Amino acid sequence: MTIQDQTTGAKAPLYSVRLIDRRTGLVLRVDGAPFLALSREPRAAAASLLEGRDPALWEARIEPLATRTHP
Repeated sequence: MTIQDQTTGAKAPLYSVRLIDRRTGLVLRVDGAPFLALSREPRAAAASLLEGRDPALWEARIEPLATRTHP
């Protein structure tokens, strides 16, 4: 499924969302691999990942991913 901007019809940009342990500054790992979520709605993804977690211990980092443009 591709999410498009309702006004221009362009694809919404893609973001990476990671959980960071505030105590160590390290990314959450699952089975030894860094956990990374990809989303076109990064705030909603971050809220979902932080649900049920202590905000004093965890933060969500959102970073835009580079996208290719076609001439």
